[in-house]
Amino acid sequence: MFTYEVWREHRGFPTTTSRVEWMRIALGSDHAGYDLKELLGESLRAWGYETLDLGCHSASESVDYPDFASAVGRAVVAGHAELGVVCCGSGVGVAIAANKVHGVRAATVHDVTSAHLAREHNHANVLALGARLTGTTVALECLRAWLDATPEARHQTRIDKLHALEASGPDER
Repeated sequence: MFTYEVWREHRGFPTTTSRVEWMRIALGSDHAGYDLKELLGESLRAWGYETLDLGCHSASESVDYPDFASAVGRAVVAGHAELGVVCCGSGVGVAIAANKVHGVRAATVHDVTSAHLAREHNHANVLALGARLTGTTVALECLRAWLDATPEARHQTRIDKLHALEASGPDER
């Protein structure tokens, strides 16, 4: 099995932990994303993050991704976690479900650039990954890029417009 330690060694990273002082990240997946969620959670803990695993808890039982993606979204919005990571087969379903939670900005990413920009430009507070479309090495690199990115203030006007859209009724959109 490909583990975080193997990945770090393969990439030539030092064996020290992350510079993170403290941050909790909520994790959720359906059965298709379970193995990737587990790997990402292991990596996050090794990097110094606290994790809040909101399920699912098995790859063998078919479950519905909206249940777990919405739980992650609610945890982030309620302040139980600073950020969230959701996984399913494609990353699309969990992103759609998480984005139904008022205040969530979930982004499905497939590479380091889209992950970095999702946080830096779009202030994404939930990262969505597809276990069937994104290999574990790329998924770990995406997670690291997303966490290392800092939301830029110059994009705040656009983020404010997203908040206004979210608050408006269907006739105002």
